[in-house]
Amino acid sequence: MNKVGMAIEELHRAENDLAGKLLEISDRQKVDHEIFYLGRDLARWSQQHVRELARVGRDYGLDLDTEPEDDHTILARLRQKGSELLGRHHEPGLLLLHDLREIHRMAAGVSLDWEILAQTAQAMQDRELLATAERCHPQTLRQLRWANAKLKESAAQIMVTG
Repeated sequence: MNKVGMAIEELHRAENDLAGKLLEISDRQKVDHEIFYLGRDLARWSQQHVRELARVGRDYGLDLDTEPEDDHTILARLRQKGSELLGRHHEPGLLLLHDLREIHRMAAGVSLDWEILAQTAQAMQDRELLATAERCHPQTLRQLRWANAKLKESAAQIMVTG
C-alpha cells in the first residue's frame, strides 16, 4: 500500500472512532438533550466521512468498509439508562468533562489528518480527493469547536459546584 492509501486508511479509522465516541457521549449524557441530539448529529458527519473515504480509497487500492461502526448495542442502552438514573450529579459532570476533552483531542487529530490529505491531494492534483477533504474537513472543525465551546460552557460550573 502506498503512503496516500495509508493516510486514507488511518483517517477512515479515526473518523470511525470519533463517530463512536460521539455516540458514546450522547448515550452517556442522555439527560442533557443538547449533548444527546447534537452529539448524534455530529456523529453522523463522521459516519458520512467514513463512507466518502471508503469511496475515494478505492482509487488507491483500498477496500474499506463503507458502513461506519454503529453504537446500537446493549451497552449503549445501558449507558442511556445509567445516565437517566444518575441525572445531573457532579460525578456525571466530571465524566462529561472527560468525554468532551477526549472528543476535542480526537477531532483535533482528525482535523490534522484531513489537512495532510488535502495538502497531498493538492500536490498530486487529485481533484476528487481534494474535493472530499474540502467537504469533510470543515465539519470536523465544527466538531472540534463544539467540544471546545461545550468545555468552556461547562467546566467552571462542574469544577466549582459540589
